[in-house]
Amino acid sequence: MTEEIVAGRNAVFEALSSRRPVNKILIKAGLQGGSLGKIIVAAQSAAVPVEYVQPEKLDRLAPGIRHQGIVALASPIAFSSLETVLERAASRNEMPFLLLLDELQDPQNVGALIRSADAAGVHGVLLPRRRSCPLNMVVAKISAGAVNYVPVVQIGNIVQTLRSLKEQGFWVVGADMEGDSLYFETDLDRPLVLVVGAEGKGMGHLVKENCDMLVRIPMQGGVNSLNASAAGAILLYEVVRQRMQKAAK
Repeated sequence: MTEEIVAGRNAVFEALSSRRPVNKILIKAGLQGGSLGKIIVAAQSAAVPVEYVQPEKLDRLAPGIRHQGIVALASPIAFSSLETVLERAASRNEMPFLLLLDELQDPQNVGALIRSADAAGVHGVLLPRRRSCPLNMVVAKISAGAVNYVPVVQIGNIVQTLRSLKEQGFWVVGADMEGDSLYFETDLDRPLVLVVGAEGKGMGHLVKENCDMLVRIPMQGGVNSLNASAAGAILLYEVVRQRMQKAAK
């Protein structure tokens, strides 16, 4: 099984904290202080070997990545099944909450959305097999290690998956700049699949047709749209706000 490179201090620490299988940690020779201490302690606790290397080796392992002088060699991130994700929500007696990324290609957006999904308590992130950004080290670093906590489900046909979830009682809400409803005027306190479309083109035509509701974020400035990760974060936390508000009543 091919090893994955986890780059950056937060990402390495989160990989260790989540008990993801880490085979070795490489640290720039002579680097000390800051957050390295807790990483080394966590590595020792997990019996993960630590090796000090020249910076050129880190640059080769993580080309183009701001690795902050540390990388980990870890087992690849395993995908979860949709059944496991739904069972997880049921076991916690929580209303299921899924995020579907419709063919997002930018690892910056995918990583940021997975991080927001973790913070918002999303039970699982759905990624199509085709035309989606792979779960690589850039995504892991941008997510600040959240890929180790949020189950990611690789799906085949998006429309078939949405139809199956709707048969199980889910509502599908898509983010669309021309949506009929404002996001904060829409009832999101229900078993939910939130769909965020690809950068630039948004959701696919058939995906949009299979949404129960299309919601928009009002734009007041000269720019008429937000990037996928910013828009997704706003909508994820509107779900959190509504659920917390209703739970408090």
